[in-house]
Amino acid sequence: MTSLLTFGILFTILSIAFIIYRWGNVKCVGVTPARTYTFIAILFTSGLDVGLIMFPLTEFAGYADVATSPEYGFTNPLAIEFGFWAFLIWGFYFLTCFYFCVIEPRVKFFEIGIVKFINNLVIIGTCAFTAYLLLSNLPWYLPEIGDGETIVGSFYLIVLAVIAIAVYSSTSLRYVRYLSLASTWLFLGLIAIMWAGAFLPAENSLGEFAQTFSLLGGYFSNLHHFVLPLNDYHEFYLFWWFAWSIMIGQFTSRFVGGMKAYQVLIAMMVYPSIPIAIWFTILYYFSSNGIDTTGLYNLAMVVVGVTFVINSLDSLIRLYTDNLNLTVKRFGKTKYFIGNLVLLSGLTLLFKLDFLQIQWVGALAIGLLVACFVYILRYKFNEVNAIESSPSANQLDFSKLVHAK
Repeated sequence: MTSLLTFGILFTILSIAFIIYRWGNVKCVGVTPARTYTFIAILFTSGLDVGLIMFPLTEFAGYADVATSPEYGFTNPLAIEFGFWAFLIWGFYFLTCFYFCVIEPRVKFFEIGIVKFINNLVIIGTCAFTAYLLLSNLPWYLPEIGDGETIVGSFYLIVLAVIAIAVYSSTSLRYVRYLSLASTWLFLGLIAIMWAGAFLPAENSLGEFAQTFSLLGGYFSNLHHFVLPLNDYHEFYLFWWFAWSIMIGQFTSRFVGGMKAYQVLIAMMVYPSIPIAIWFTILYYFSSNGIDTTGLYNLAMVVVGVTFVINSLDSLIRLYTDNLNLTVKRFGKTKYFIGNLVLLSGLTLLFKLDFLQIQWVGALAIGLLVACFVYILRYKFNEVNAIESSPSANQLDFSKLVHAK
C-alpha cells in the first residue's frame, strides 16, 4: 500500500505541474458558476470534515513524543498538524477540480459504467467514514454523557440524527449552498471564541499568538518532509485525502466562476490554509499550556464539528445520488430519505467494526486517477491536447453571472 500511495502522490504532483504549464491561463468555469467567495466557502466547508475540529487536541501530544515517534523530530507538533491538513495536500483537490471542470466534459471517463460504479463506491464509503469519525470522537469531547472513552447509545443517536439532517439537506442544492456559508461563519465564530479564551488572559495576547503562530514556519522550512508518508499515521491521512479528492473536485468544479487555472490552484492552497493555520495555532496554545477545554469549549467544537459533518455529507450525498440517478425526482422524497439513511448508517457501523478502512477507499481513488490518465492517452489524447477553454455551455452561464454583478 505504501508503494501505491507514493506513486499516487508523485503522479498527482507531476499532473498538477503539467496542468499549470499547459493550461495555466485557461479560465475555469463550472456548470453552475458562483462568485469567488461562495466558491471558496463551498470548497472549504465541503473539503473538510469533523476531523479538522476534533483531531488536533488528541494528536499534539503524540507528535511531541519523539522518543516514541522519532520521525516527528524534525519540527514542532503544530507544524506537523498543519502539514497533515493544509497547503500542499489541497493540490489534490485542484487536480480533480480542474479535471472535472475543463477536461472531463470532453473525455467522459467517469460516465463509463464500471468507472461510475467504483467512483460512487468511493463517495459512499467516504461519507460513512466521515460519520464514523464523528461517532468515534464524541466520547473525548462530551465526557459528560459517558465515561470519556466508551461510545454509548446517545452518541449513536447523535450520529443518526446528523446523517438524517444531511440526507434531508441534500434534497435541494439551495440547502447545500446556504449550509456551506453558515458553516464558514460558525467556524469563524468558533475561532474568535477560542482565541479570546486562549490569549486574552495573557499579558501580551497578540505577542503570545504571534509567537505560537510563528511555529508554523517549521512546516514551510521542512516542506519536503511532508510530500511522502512519514509513517503509518501520515499514510492514513494521505489515503484519506485521496479518498476525498475525486468527489470534492467533482463537486466544487461546478461552482468555479472564471478564475484562471493557476488562480484556482493558489486559491485552493492558500485560502483554506489561513483559517486552518489560525485554528491550529489556537488549539496548540490550549494544548501546550494545559488550558482546559471541557464544558463550553468542547460543546462549541462539537456543534461546529457536527455542522461540518452535515455540510460534507449533504454535498457528497447529492453527488452520488445525482451520479447514480437515485434522485428525489425519480423516487420521491420519502424513499430517497429512507434509502440513504439506511445505507449510510449501515456503512458507518461497518467502519466502527473495522470491517472497512479508509485506506482501501483511498487506494481505489488512486486507481481511478491513474486509469483515467491511461484512458486519455489511449483514446482521447487529441481531444484533450486541443483544449483551450472551459466548455462553451459553461461560459454562457458565466456570462450571465458576470452580467448579474
